[in-house]
Amino acid sequence: MTDNVVIDVYGMTKRFGDQTAVNGIDLQVRQGEVYGFLGPNGSGKTTFIRMLCGLLAADAGEGTCLGFDVIGESESIKRQVGYMTQRFSFYEDLSIAENLDFVARMYDVDNRREAVQESIERLGLAKRQKQLAGELSGGWKQRLALAACLIHKPRLLLLDEPTAGVDPKARRDFWEQIHELAGQGLTFLITTHYMDEAERCDRLAYLSYGNLLTHGTAAEVITGAKLTTWSISGPDLQEVAKQLRSKPGVGQAVAFGTMLHVSGSNSQVLEQAIYPFRTEPYVWQQINPGLEDVFIHLMGSSKDNFSI
Repeated sequence: MTDNVVIDVYGMTKRFGDQTAVNGIDLQVRQGEVYGFLGPNGSGKTTFIRMLCGLLAADAGEGTCLGFDVIGESESIKRQVGYMTQRFSFYEDLSIAENLDFVARMYDVDNRREAVQESIERLGLAKRQKQLAGELSGGWKQRLALAACLIHKPRLLLLDEPTAGVDPKARRDFWEQIHELAGQGLTFLITTHYMDEAERCDRLAYLSYGNLLTHGTAAEVITGAKLTTWSISGPDLQEVAKQLRSKPGVGQAVAFGTMLHVSGSNSQVLEQAIYPFRTEPYVWQQINPGLEDVFIHLMGSSKDNFSI
């Protein structure tokens, strides 16, 4: 592992019975990087994160996390990782300060009271520190969870859909905190379903049914998909979309607000498919595909690894 690489793993694999939840994934994340982990539900994102922090034993693979062997030294990794789960997992009948004190005790943090107060101040929780966790809104619960992740001064934060269920302002504030912490050298691996959050990441990886389909910066991911995309405006777009989806070369026809996005991986075949539809009163315009266009395309082209 080079000095600035925090996660450096190869062939990470996890099976549950006959099903492969994570299939031979390679991943490298640098110090201070905000790395986005995307994919549909059941794609293996949470399983991969749990393997990294030692909560699940990998069935195959090798590499390091924070300089420790990801298979044989999971206990050492746990001490230097903060893990924020999808669901709020703190005691709702304890106050913010009491919850943080409990977490500090679990990690045997030195100067516990000072560490708790520092965490409270760092995340702007001072005025609410005596409030019961069960009375907090989604955004404040999120701040408490992040404060708890930071209390033992980890070098890596693994955040599993941390902004699910919170309002747009709370999400924006949360991401400002993430980038501030990353600027101080903390490294993040974050799973998300939000495309605006994906665009805030330094680099991205996209999983589907346990397989890594693409990775890189947002621009690299979009370029690598080699999609041609058109936007359409006009009446009865749902009916237009239904007809287009049956045409060769049309990979997707998806509503985006009052517009329809039509994409395909072969520009010439797509052009032939849409030609009969390019009539008044419809307005067609070729556009640059966005991350959402790419991820819908990747979802449609991937194969479910779970039998029904």
